[in-house]
Amino acid sequence: MLSRNSFRRDFWFIFSASIAWGTVGVANQAIYAHTVTNALSLAFFRLAIATPLFLVACSKLLGRRLWQIKPRDLLIMILMGGMQALYQVSYSAAIAYTGVTISTLIALCVAPVIVALCSTFLMREHLTRSTLLALVLALGGTVLLVAARSHPQQASVSLLGIGLALLAAAGYAFFILLGRLFSTGYHSVQINFVAFGTGALLLLLFSTSTPLVTTYPLNDWLLLLYLGCIPTALAYALFQAGMRSISATMASIITLCEALTAALLAWLIFHEELGVFGILGALLLVGSMLILIYRK
Repeated sequence: MLSRNSFRRDFWFIFSASIAWGTVGVANQAIYAHTVTNALSLAFFRLAIATPLFLVACSKLLGRRLWQIKPRDLLIMILMGGMQALYQVSYSAAIAYTGVTISTLIALCVAPVIVALCSTFLMREHLTRSTLLALVLALGGTVLLVAARSHPQQASVSLLGIGLALLAAAGYAFFILLGRLFSTGYHSVQINFVAFGTGALLLLLFSTSTPLVTTYPLNDWLLLLYLGCIPTALAYALFQAGMRSISATMASIITLCEALTAALLAWLIFHEELGVFGILGALLLVGSMLILIYRK
């Protein structure tokens, strides 16, 4: 039985990862302001920069044990890479058809529901009342936060866009669920090296239809380096490590703090208004985190 201290340590690992993920939108927005690029290119460079970092970390921490992976487990890690690539591509494509607001709502909010259902009925994880309450509060807070940042002109909706956003949610959810299988058997950097290396290769294959943009000014290369190092390599290493004592459902709820971070950064940097609904959404998300950490 893992100690209370272990639980809190892993909670803060996943919480820190979600905070890092919340900075991705601001960094992408800054790159788009300077360079004509596309979402596939940004996603590819995130994974391509993170992969060698995971390899270096594996070499330092594990040495030759890096390659000691059971064939079945290796296939699952490769599948995790496929889920990561699916999430990146589907989410970016959904935005083109449905807009940022609806795509974000579906991708962020549907994923924890999928995780909760699969964890409860397939993986036999016990869904407590406090976790269920935290899930409801976090979903409500995320909806309010994202809706508060929406613009009236973003009203176009298409079934294809909704389908792509649901596909993104499914990819993200199954990345979490598959990662939970290895929460204690392998080191977090070992899992992510295989998964992100696979994801980068798959995104490179997608670039045959959407060419990669490889020319950026120095400032944008620094932002790409940040995206690959902090919200990708560091954040996913922390996230996978945090799942040692955190259930898949609870982990998916904590990651919704990504929306809170993005909203606060938009308020501080771009002076976007949060409004009453945004503030209420932030309070609901904070409340859900307090329930998780104090009422395990």
